[in-house]
Amino acid sequence: MGTSMGRMEGKVALVTGGAEGIGATVGRMIVEQGGSVMLCDVQIDKAKALADELGDSADACQLDVRDLDQWHAAVKATTDRFGKINVLCNIAGISEPGNVVDGALDVWERTIDINLNGPYYGCRAALPAMETNGEPGAIVNIGSMIAMRAASFVAAYSASKAGLLGLTRSIALDCAERGVPIRANMVHPGAIRTPMYNRYKFSGADEPENIERDFAATHPMNRIGEPAEVAKAVVFLASDDASFTTGVDFTVDGGGSIRS
Repeated sequence: MGTSMGRMEGKVALVTGGAEGIGATVGRMIVEQGGSVMLCDVQIDKAKALADELGDSADACQLDVRDLDQWHAAVKATTDRFGKINVLCNIAGISEPGNVVDGALDVWERTIDINLNGPYYGCRAALPAMETNGEPGAIVNIGSMIAMRAASFVAAYSASKAGLLGLTRSIALDCAERGVPIRANMVHPGAIRTPMYNRYKFSGADEPENIERDFAATHPMNRIGEPAEVAKAVVFLASDDASFTTGVDFTVDGGGSIRS
């Protein structure tokens, strides 16, 4: 067994969006690599089913990331169940189309609430618990290539992910300056084959194969990414293998953010 297989040995992670998509893949990978995971999601039945499948190293917890009280409860559930918390992976997120002039106001509010306030509340609730155990820890936030290269058709999403980038860097600096051994990094996916992507693909805005072609074309590698490709980056940044890495933008976007 190579060292990479035990990359999460002795680590306890709280993963939001843990029921499906990238979050579920990250949760599975953490357990495969020797760690324990609390899968948090509003879709609690799906999260529980995955936790049952993964065994004793996994559990599930109801969490609406917009609610700070639920965050405190989720962190407590994690430390009660596994004894500590070392890693926070903020993966829950939404993406809905709309520009500033015509987009629905509730899309703006919901997107900022879930994609930006959610991780803020998560860090606020989890950091004190991560600091008390004195062990090295990590926060990994999911951004987007859109955080680095905005898109006209998703104003709220562009703003939320760019805001999360600023928040991540601020937390990275704060922990470093205070001498706390917790790193904060960001993974920026391109279009990845997840339920969120499928909502665009099967939205009826165009034929699914045309939508797939158009999304693929936003990446110079000209394809849609797979959840495992993102999860591997998340788990690397969550592990001690990335011990001198904080405040980074780790793109998993097939070159999308650097395209001409």
